[in-house]
Amino acid sequence: MSNLELGFWSFPVLLIMVFLRAPIGLAMLLCGFGGWYMAMGGNPTPLLAKLKSETYTTFSSYSLSIIPMFLLMGQFATLSGMSQSLFKAAENFLGHRRGGVAMASVGACAGFGAICGSSLATAATMSKVALPELKRYGYSGGFSTATLAAGGTLGILIPPSVILVIYAILTEQNIAKLFLAAFVPGILAAIGYMLTISIYVRLHPDAAGTREAVPMTERFRALAGCWPVLSIFVIVVGGIYAGWFTPTEGSAIGAAATGIAALLSGSLNWKVLGESLTGTARTTAMIFFIVLGAGFYNGFLALSGVPQFMAGWVVEQGYSPIFVLCVILGFYLIFGCLMDSLSMILLTVPIFFPVIMAMDFGMSSEHVAIWFGILVLIVVEVGLITPPVGMNLFIINSMDRETPMTETYKAVMYFVGSDIVRVIILVAFPAITLFLLPG
Repeated sequence: MSNLELGFWSFPVLLIMVFLRAPIGLAMLLCGFGGWYMAMGGNPTPLLAKLKSETYTTFSSYSLSIIPMFLLMGQFATLSGMSQSLFKAAENFLGHRRGGVAMASVGACAGFGAICGSSLATAATMSKVALPELKRYGYSGGFSTATLAAGGTLGILIPPSVILVIYAILTEQNIAKLFLAAFVPGILAAIGYMLTISIYVRLHPDAAGTREAVPMTERFRALAGCWPVLSIFVIVVGGIYAGWFTPTEGSAIGAAATGIAALLSGSLNWKVLGESLTGTARTTAMIFFIVLGAGFYNGFLALSGVPQFMAGWVVEQGYSPIFVLCVILGFYLIFGCLMDSLSMILLTVPIFFPVIMAMDFGMSSEHVAIWFGILVLIVVEVGLITPPVGMNLFIINSMDRETPMTETYKAVMYFVGSDIVRVIILVAFPAITLFLLPG
């Protein structure tokens, strides 16, 4: 069997292992090990040498240190109660409108995502704060859970984003430019969700109640309570864009600033600090193990020549670049329902990225790489709220056992529709993603 055939046969083997509930990192590691061993004709020496060099080169990467720092930043923000101040401020400004409390939930998710960087953490944290308020003001269970599940996806799109860091490392792109490119699509996502809520409550008037407007002084008082979140976002993201420090340095500054803000608010004690460090270590270990497994598997794929073969084959077929892009995005949308976003990015980008880069989109290669990364991130995140197995849906449903999952499924399809419209717009008009980039 040729190396190319080995590479293609590794895909069904990997998928079978994943569907048998093997951890994705372990599945990729074993497939990479097996593929390397067979490609080397059963000689274990190159495999052992690869094990030594791959492990060192992967975890000695300076860029990877950004991941635990942003994770620690999110842990401090999650455990210190910053989500409550964000939701309260948004609720005071929007809560009196039709569907306003749901809109406030989306706005708070967007704000929390600016210091968290995780979809699941954003969905889980904001649901603890917003779900009781939504129920209190007469919002239906399905509409409430769907809103929070969709709002949670903003946690990974609005910078900083751990997934974008991984994509940047895989494709050797500038992290700061990817963060900048994600900003406008992230804002569009939040606006799109709010428009969706406005449409939904008009089509289903009984799904949302109302609350009284609060005085303007109380609104600004609540807004003032958000100063830690706003300050941290401006310092970290603004500092990175302004060139005051690198993304890695910015992540460390952000973690320290979030910890100090939590300490000053009285939310940070020894227990919270221990939980934050433990949670960061646990999540970092999981991510790094997946990265290691992906490194071995992608190294084997490069040896087999599958990515180069796929890129050459697609170019030879004469398909239009937009058609190829849409097929790839459709693949991400389907499999994003079955796998988490990190695993999808690590597994597929080394295969699809050479294909996209071989196509002529009329832009520079850097702009194509950044545009593709943002589109992939969006579509994979749509999978988190797409029935029947969207991960965010299960996270929210576990916190509201009284609401049938079918009710959440019905309501969330409105938000999925909003996401699909946004993807179509960003595919048709790449300038929306790229216009903030220098040059």
